[in-house]
This record gives sequence, structure tokens and C-alpha cells, in this order.
Amino acid sequence: MRRTLAYALAGGLLSAGAPVGLLGLRLGLIRSRPDALTLRRALRELAADRAGFSFVGASTAVVFTIFGYVLGRQADRLAELSQTDTLTGLSNARGFFERLETELARARRYGEPFALLIADVDGLKDINDRDGHHAGDEAIRCVADVIRAELRETDAGARWGGDEFAILAPNTAPEAARALAERVRASIPRRAGASLTASFGVATLDPGRDRALVDSAALMRIADAALYEAKRSGRNRVVAVPAGPPRGLQIDAAGRTVG
Repeated sequence: MRRTLAYALAGGLLSAGAPVGLLGLRLGLIRSRPDALTLRRALRELAADRAGFSFVGASTAVVFTIFGYVLGRQADRLAELSQTDTLTGLSNARGFFERLETELARARRYGEPFALLIADVDGLKDINDRDGHHAGDEAIRCVADVIRAELRETDAGARWGGDEFAILAPNTAPEAARALAERVRASIPRRAGASLTASFGVATLDPGRDRALVDSAALMRIADAALYEAKRSGRNRVVAVPAGPPRGLQIDAAGRTVG
């Protein structure tokens, strides 16, 4: 939308060159240096043919503005497609990471809590092997539909890996983040069938407490480690940890749980 408006405005501004150019051609301004006499002649020319110059200016403005609007719409559409996962309609990895950086910066600026949820479809390989990749794609779409339906207006969902999804939850305290993950987790088998489940890892951030850890890479490692713990401990469950050093869950430099 931003490019659409910018292109339309630019087209409208460029259209101002048409009546100016017409006036210049009539008065020979292109071939000679303008002086006071030439400028007075220009004003008289404008006054004498006000309707003609107004028509040229208005019609050119309309054409250029429409042309700019169409180009802007196309640019916005291409930008949207470059950040959208074609299978699910959610953001792809590129769109997800851009939004993650934006939301982290906002949380840091205003000192608001923030949560990152990562989900992994349980047993997708078994679904692909048993029923074919079409069934696997349908399972992924079902999970995406549930995520989209359960998100609040301020949240953002993304498919950032083959069977992995992410949810960004701005201004969300740990208890609310866990409740959101549990709600999405419970909705998947209820809406898509009991055989389809997902595991969730949740990392929550308090910029006031975790100022040194307000970093997207660190937050991703913690959420991914929580997801690994959820998978290891039985699947179809939620494991949530704060961005500070979690109790009972040790994470190595590669983001794996140890101990």
C-alpha cells in the first residue's frame, strides 16, 4: 500500500511538467534564456489560454496518477508475494524475520513483554510416507488455518520451515503466551482430526529484565530448544521458557537442550 500511494503521488507530481513544457515550447523558453520580459509573456499566455493549460494539466495529472497507482499496486503485490508462503498464505521465512526484528525493536523501545512461539507438526514424515505428499501438504494447510483463526489482531503467524510454524505475540506476558500456544495446540486436532497434532516451544521476553538478551537469534535458539524439549517429552504439548536462563532446561551454544 505504501508503494501504491508513493507511486501515485509521484505520477501526479510529474504530470506538472506537461503544462510547463507546453508553455515553454510556445514561448521558446527551451531555445533562449528566460528574462523578465519572457516571464511577463508567459503570464499573459497563461491568462489568455487558461482553459487549454488547465485541461492539459488536469488530463496529464489523471493519466500519470493512474499509471503510478497501477505501478505501485504491482510493486506492492510483488513485495507481498516475496514474503508470503504459497502453500499456506502465511508469511514465509523472509517476512517472519523482518517482522521479528520490527517487533523486538518495538518491545525494546517501549519496555513491553514479547513472546515467540514455534510449532512443529507431529509425525509429518509418517503422513507423507503413508498417505503421500498431498496429504502432508493438506496437514500443513490445516495447521496454518488453525493458527490464522486463533491469532489476535496484533499477532503474526508464519511458516518458516517445511513443517515448522512461528507466531509472534507482541506485548504478551509469559502466562498469556503459554495460554495462546495451548489454545492453538488444542484446536489443531479438534478442527483437523485427532490424528493431527503439533508441539510448541515458547520463548518469552521481558525487555526490562532480559535487556542483554533482546536479540532475535537468542530468542530463536531458546524457542527452538523449548520445541525440542516438547518433542522429546512426548509431542502434542507446550514447553515455555523465559528468555533469561531457564530453570531445568539447559541450552548449549547451538540451541540444543543438554542435561
